[in-house]
Amino acid sequence: MTAEIPDDDPIILFDGVCNLCSGFVRFVVPRDTEEKYRFASLQSDVGRALLAEHDLSTDELDSVVLIEDGESYVKSAAIIRIATGLGGRYRLLSPFRYVPRSVRDRVYDFVAEHRYRWFGKKDRCMVPSGDVRSRFLD
Repeated sequence: MTAEIPDDDPIILFDGVCNLCSGFVRFVVPRDTEEKYRFASLQSDVGRALLAEHDLSTDELDSVVLIEDGESYVKSAAIIRIATGLGGRYRLLSPFRYVPRSVRDRVYDFVAEHRYRWFGKKDRCMVPSGDVRSRFLD
């Protein structure tokens, strides 16, 4: 059974078996003091449904995706928007949105291509615990 997908909360989709991606989620959770972000792995039913709903490939699981206000943001655009949404010093990434997307995404793609080799891979998706569990849609 698929969890109900909220339509008013921003949702971060991530590669649930990637250590770097799971680490990014573990970075965001404590800094999202307003608890506005929800999370789902790209491999989950919720993640696949959201990808399909936004006409994004369900076969290529190499990008962080942000679904916010009915729009989808991928790769560097997602990271910059999430950082800006966290506020505080993380807003310092906001000016990078003026760097051409092709340049930003080239760097993003390079890291994504090597993420398993550099950071490792799990054999199954991250399972959140405690009070954080309610923020995950998987």
